[in-house]
Amino acid sequence: MRTEISYAPGRVEVLGNHTDYNQGVVLAAAIDRGLTMTGHARRGDVVVLTSRTHVEVRLSELRRLTDERWANYPLGVVQQFVRAGYAVRGFEAEITSDLPAGAGLSSSAAFEVATAGLLMKLHGWRIDPLEVAKLCRRAENEFVGVASGLLDQATSVFGRADHLVHLDCQSEQIRMILFPAGYALVIADSGVKHNLVQSQYNTRREECAAAARALGVANLREVTPELLRAAGESLDPVLSRRAAHVVGENDRVWRAVEALQVGNAAALGQLMNASHESSRTNFQNSTPELDRLVEIARGLPGVLGSRLTGGGFGGGTVTLADAARAEEIVEHLRAEYTRQSGHSPAVFTCRMADGAAISWREP
Repeated sequence: MRTEISYAPGRVEVLGNHTDYNQGVVLAAAIDRGLTMTGHARRGDVVVLTSRTHVEVRLSELRRLTDERWANYPLGVVQQFVRAGYAVRGFEAEITSDLPAGAGLSSSAAFEVATAGLLMKLHGWRIDPLEVAKLCRRAENEFVGVASGLLDQATSVFGRADHLVHLDCQSEQIRMILFPAGYALVIADSGVKHNLVQSQYNTRREECAAAARALGVANLREVTPELLRAAGESLDPVLSRRAAHVVGENDRVWRAVEALQVGNAAALGQLMNASHESSRTNFQNSTPELDRLVEIARGLPGVLGSRLTGGGFGGGTVTLADAARAEEIVEHLRAEYTRQSGHSPAVFTCRMADGAAISWREP
């Protein structure tokens, strides 16, 4: 009985908040924390998953679980392989992770991508990496129930050490952008766990779709600042703010790419600051805890910019910092947030890492 190991990293969204499902552009990075699945094939059609708890489900009875909800991420991936016509066999897998759940680092996508990688190894399947990312996204959309875009899964698959992943969600083109030397990303968990299934994430997606319809376009990627200004008061104020955020985020990503090509980290930091202000006021997916973390970080020497990362409504922040002062920033951010809130957050410097090793054995 051959044992296989599959690993997938979490990701940090640097810019491009809620742009992916609007066919926009994003900047993100795979990080040096992730999720590992160790497993082997077994006779019969039972899937056995072990983390802190234990789940057994027959392949013929795949369904969304209401109690052990953590298992819906891998089970959704299994279902997508079955629907795609792959002859999935029963298997057992044990899950370990050093990625904090609910912190805005997409532990869900890491779980999905690691599951896909394990199934590919156990069955000897060869699948294009982009198709793997899309399959995992469908699992999250259709089985878990989060109407997410491709950002999380694509970054977990395609990440590269010392690079940001630039994803154009309309063309599905992926580029690697070199991260400037001498700078680091600091992650801070607010302690407010976001559950995108139960949060307003899907509501925001519906509002974005409604804004696009009101503006007469297929999606908000097609909206220019001029078109938004021309709509004026004819557009519902809430929908106008949602559209303004997405349109502005797309512009900030393009400007960041230009800045990074000449190593201008200061410009990236300014764009991150502007992104958070838009999330706070236009998209309203920040929280008092996230705002507090951002405010504290911006007041520390060596910080160039800070913003919420991921879907929002809880989770964490990402701060662009001078690498030489990163650990000092970590300690000060943790101490001051603890003093103000009474909660000691997880704060750490992350390294931009390679994506999942999507590999296989020949049949």
